[in-house]
Amino acid sequence: MQKNTLFLPEIGFGVYQIVNQEECIRSVKAALDSGYRMIDTAAAYGNEVAVGKAIRQSGIDRNEINVTSKIWVSDYGYEKTQKAIDKSLRKLKMETIDLLLLHQPIGDYLGSWRALEEAVVGGKVKGIGVSNFTISQLQEVIDRGNILPAVNQVECHPYHAQKELKAFIDQQGIRLEAWYPIGHGNKKLLNEPLFLELGKKYGKSVVQVILRWHYQSKNIAIPKSTNPEHIKANLAIFDFELTNDEMQKIGTLDKNQPFFKTNPVMNFFMKRMKIPE
Repeated sequence: MQKNTLFLPEIGFGVYQIVNQEECIRSVKAALDSGYRMIDTAAAYGNEVAVGKAIRQSGIDRNEINVTSKIWVSDYGYEKTQKAIDKSLRKLKMETIDLLLLHQPIGDYLGSWRALEEAVVGGKVKGIGVSNFTISQLQEVIDRGNILPAVNQVECHPYHAQKELKAFIDQQGIRLEAWYPIGHGNKKLLNEPLFLELGKKYGKSVVQVILRWHYQSKNIAIPKSTNPEHIKANLAIFDFELTNDEMQKIGTLDKNQPFFKTNPVMNFFMKRMKIPE
């Protein structure tokens, strides 16, 4: 099986639920100005157009920015996914998408995977992966496909560390990419005594400590914010290091507890199965 050689930054900027187009443009430009070089969007988010505009307006060379998007379930199946890829390229106004994911393991995702693989061969996409796939679903893609998924993007944070899934994908050479990396701002998580203690020790916020935990766990984190100060602060995690003992203590916080029993993307967009042109 062909492995993906696409370079992926250790931290990216997510635009989930930034539905206001102007706010999305401002937020993406603020992220790029702060030094982010990976932007994560999706057809279902309804903001691919805004992401494309922000990147063009930033003045940064397109080749320096990794753009991730996702195929929504209404466009699953080989032929539908072929059309959906072209639609995303048109909305982004780009010749190539760096990383394209299947958003959910629903329906004919194997037919869609075949279309993604052909898009890689055809140069429309550089790398491909999945989102919210279980071990068995990932194994099915691996067994039936020709290109190894670059990432599996899932909910992951210290209360839901995805240890079993991570062990599997690490063995396969797939990266774990964390959405809701700080638990969607869960108050209990952000007031966890251990994180308050570590934040005081290192002169960092709890969010920065958690993002550093992701980094040292070799997770790719994609925090989202519309606050320029928070956007910049979320990237300031490379000037300190948690000890092995501290990493182990954080590991004991794992409750195998997702904050959404059903996937939030599904809940948020189920009424929008048809993505507007």
